[in-house]
Amino acid sequence: MIRVLALPALLSAHLLASSTTAGEPPRGIAGPVEAAVVKVRDGDTVEVEAFVWPMQTVHTAVRLRGVDAPELKAKCDGEREAAEAARARLVALLQTGRVKLTDIEGDKYFGRVLADLSTQDVPDIAATLRREGLVGAYGGGKRRDWCDGTAPGADAGLMERLLGRG
Repeated sequence: MIRVLALPALLSAHLLASSTTAGEPPRGIAGPVEAAVVKVRDGDTVEVEAFVWPMQTVHTAVRLRGVDAPELKAKCDGEREAAEAARARLVALLQTGRVKLTDIEGDKYFGRVLADLSTQDVPDIAATLRREGLVGAYGGGKRRDWCDGTAPGADAGLMERLLGRG
């Protein structure tokens, strides 16, 4: 298990430095914040118990920064299969159950945060998923149409293995 012994001091210092008005919460936290993975929702969102203070956790959803994953509630069979493969790969990448969140900020949807995720073995989860062709890059704005045939695809063999068919 990885421990960040100075986490309370780091968070306190960062919270004080990033708050623009007394009493106003910060807009972002540099991290790292350690967390335990509770659930992988889909190819770009996980639920975690973040260790924010000694013996205190926050349960939150974390969306991977820079990722456009196909949706499980898909418009076509191809998107659904791609979404299942992306989710399966994310589960495999997070198999240790421990992650670090960095560059944490509020997401446009209430109740989740946007962050970079890493594990001891994988320094950038989002970059790995993009490199493997399981997700696309996302910088805001309109999402890709995964049913139009132009979306990047993963190696067919990788997708078959992730879906348990190869």
